[in-house]
Amino acid sequence: MKEGEITPGISAEEYISRRKRLLEILPENSVAILAAAPEKMMTDVVPYPYRQDANYLYITGCQQPGGVAVLSHECGLCMFMPETSAHDVIWKGQIAGVDAAPETFKADKAYPMSKIQEILPDMIGRSSKLFHNQETAVQTYTNLEAFQKADFYGAVRNLSRLTHELRWVKSPAELKLMRESASIGCQALLQTMLHSKSHPYEGLLAAKFEYECKMRGAQRMAFNPVVGGGPNAAVIHYSRNDQKIDDGDLVLMDVGCELHGYVSDMTRTWPPCGSFSSLEVGMLRKGLKEIGIVNSDGTDPYNELNPTSIGHYLGMDVHDSSVVTYERPLEPGVVITIEPGIYIPLSFSGPERFRGIGIRIEDEVLITETGYEVLTGSLPKEIKHIESLLNNFSSETGRENHINAKAATS
Repeated sequence: MKEGEITPGISAEEYISRRKRLLEILPENSVAILAAAPEKMMTDVVPYPYRQDANYLYITGCQQPGGVAVLSHECGLCMFMPETSAHDVIWKGQIAGVDAAPETFKADKAYPMSKIQEILPDMIGRSSKLFHNQETAVQTYTNLEAFQKADFYGAVRNLSRLTHELRWVKSPAELKLMRESASIGCQALLQTMLHSKSHPYEGLLAAKFEYECKMRGAQRMAFNPVVGGGPNAAVIHYSRNDQKIDDGDLVLMDVGCELHGYVSDMTRTWPPCGSFSSLEVGMLRKGLKEIGIVNSDGTDPYNELNPTSIGHYLGMDVHDSSVVTYERPLEPGVVITIEPGIYIPLSFSGPERFRGIGIRIEDEVLITETGYEVLTGSLPKEIKHIESLLNNFSSETGRENHINAKAATS
C-alpha cells in the first residue's frame, strides 16, 4: 500500500470522508451499527475463505472478522475490536486490536469487544432512531435489552438504505480499482478463450480463469464462475462446471474477479472449436422472430427465454447498491452491467434445432459526464473477431508444438 492508505488504493482521508457523508444523511440523534461479516465454517475447524461485508469495509476499511462499528453525531466512529488469546495467535496469527482502531482505521473511539455490553446500551438509549446492517447483525448487540426495546417500538431501520446510496456513485479512487479489476478479468478471460480449443472442459476453463486472475493480482473470484457448455449455457446461474464441451457446442462464461474490495463481472459466449455455426450466426443477426423462435401468432415467450434484467449496478458487490431502484436516472460515476441474453432450454416448445442454446454478452459500463466508458471493451465479442482470435491462436500454437516436438526428437 501507499503511504496514507488504509486499504490498497483507498486513502484514510477517503474513509473519513465516507463517514462524514454517512453522518450527513443519518437523521439527527440516530446511531448506526455495522458488524463485520461473520466467519463461516466448512467443518468444525475449517473455515470458508473470508470476505468482509461491503458496508462494514466501506466505512471502516477493516477486513477482519469479529468487529462492530458504531457511528453517531455524538461520538463519530467508535470501533469495538475483537480480542485474542495466545492460543488464537498460535493458530490464526495476530489480529488488529483496540490500538489499531485509532492508529490504522482512524476511529474516534475504540474499545475491546468485551466492553460492548457496558457501552453500547447507553449509546442506543440516547438515540431516537437506530440503523443497523441487517445482513450481518450479530447477537452481540441484537440481544441487548436496549436494542430489543428500540426494535419493539419500531425505532430500528435497515442501514443499507443509506450506505447503498453512498456506494452508488463511485469516487475517482474507486473507479481506478474498478478499471484495474475489469482489466484483470478481461486479460484472464481472453487467455481462457484461447485455452478453450485445446481444453474444452468446463472445470478446466474455470480453473484457467481463476489462475490468470490471481497471477495478475486479484484476491479472489467475484462469484463462482459460470462455465456452461452446450445446453448448460441455458441455465442462468449454472455452477457445476464439470462437463466436457462437445465439438461444435457453444460455451458461456460469466466470470469476474475481486481486486482490493472491488469486483468485475463479464460474460462471453463462443465455440471452443473455433467456428460459429451458420444457425447461430443467423440467430444473432436476424433476431428471434425472423428465424422462428418467437412465433408470429401473437404469443410472446420473451420472458421465458430471457427472465433476467438487462443489467445491474456493480461495485464492491456484484449486485451492488441493491436498495437503489433501477428506475432511477443514472449519474456520472455509476457503474452498471449491460447483459443481453437468450436462454432456450431443452424443454422449449419452439423449433427443436434451437433447443439447448444459451447466449449472453455482458460488459461493464461506467457512466461519465459526456456519455459512457465500456470498462470491458478490450474483450472481443464480435463473431469475426472471436473466430479470428481462436483460429489464429490455434494455428500458432500448433506450429510451435510441431517445432518443439521436432526439436525434441532431433
